[in-house]
Amino acid sequence: MEVHRSRGTLPLAVACVLGGVTVLALAGEGSVLRVLAALGAVVLGGVVLVGAVRPFRFLIGPAGIEVRRPGLRGTYRWEQFEALALDDAGRLVAVPAAGLGLRTTARHPRDGRAAVELLDLRQIRESPDDVAAALSRYSGGRFTDARTPVAARLAGAEIDFTVALRGYFTAQVDQLVHRAQDALAQGGPAERRAARAEIEQARAAGIPVGLRGYDVGQVDAALDALCAALTAEPTTDRETTT
Repeated sequence: MEVHRSRGTLPLAVACVLGGVTVLALAGEGSVLRVLAALGAVVLGGVVLVGAVRPFRFLIGPAGIEVRRPGLRGTYRWEQFEALALDDAGRLVAVPAAGLGLRTTARHPRDGRAAVELLDLRQIRESPDDVAAALSRYSGGRFTDARTPVAARLAGAEIDFTVALRGYFTAQVDQLVHRAQDALAQGGPAERRAARAEIEQARAAGIPVGLRGYDVGQVDAALDALCAALTAEPTTDRETTT
């Protein structure tokens, strides 16, 4: 599996550079604040652009991983790592075997062993689940998905919605969300099925929309995530096995 760097910030960086250069070209005498702001935009955009064009390669395969990114470059066999893990921050870290010589800047999320950060998954196009699946397949049991399960995150999370024009009635949304979270936190299979059915029935009937209410897009996304978590089988350990 080859991982690709995300280009999501590239258009904004280009806009910052072009906008800053334009302001500098048109700024007259005495426009000190405007010039400083333009210089800041150019510098910020330039830093992002430089990072976007720097060499990047991350390949996961049967023999090991190939890494080419700022600060780390090489091809490593699986046996050169004692363990690999993916944490809640979206970082893939690895505990190097003795003698590998990599500088450790992170910690294994489960046992705290010194580790090297291999990849920040927030900066790539592939999903964390896809990367975790490839690591589980090839790493020979060395990989641990240490992320908090989705159900546990949703059960304990404070889900806030923006109040907007033409939004869902807040009382019904709050009721659906709270019952779903209670089922995730404390309920068994029957309670989870009931909470999911309640959400599905409310959506099928149409959640009322008022002049002001919760943002429709945010609520729909949250209810989708809650339904998926309520459907998933409860699990307490996501560590892979051989």
